[in-house]
Amino acid sequence: MSDPKQTVKFLDSVPLFNGLNSRQLEHLARRFVERDYAAGQAIVTQGTGGEGFFIVVSGRAEAIRERADGTRAVVNTFGPTDFFGELALLDDGLRTASVVTTEPTRCLVLTRWDFLAALREDPEMAIVVLQELARRFRRALEAM
Repeated sequence: MSDPKQTVKFLDSVPLFNGLNSRQLEHLARRFVERDYAAGQAIVTQGTGGEGFFIVVSGRAEAIRERADGTRAVVNTFGPTDFFGELALLDDGLRTASVVTTEPTRCLVLTRWDFLAALREDPEMAIVVLQELARRFRRALEAM
């Protein structure tokens, strides 16, 4: 996705960015970097520091949570336009699950400091993104 227009078009299809206008999407698109992962590769690891937000461009991955008793459970699956690591955008806490690819996967990655810099430059973007994050957390809590 080396073409910035392609990246903007893709970001427009990501639910987290639904309320953003084209200028805001262009601004964010410049801050993302692409990363490729092989099948079976860990993108993030539970219990480690998290400073990135990931959007799946192509491929598939699973979020796997290791419980205190050592058992592991798949808690989510991700495909194109799905995202994870949104908590890492807001704080520097530890990852709550590992995300492992189930096939070759390409992601767009945004670091926390790039995200925060973008929000400082455009406070309206912050409101839109935070509202969508709040809706996502409510849905997650309702599913418990």
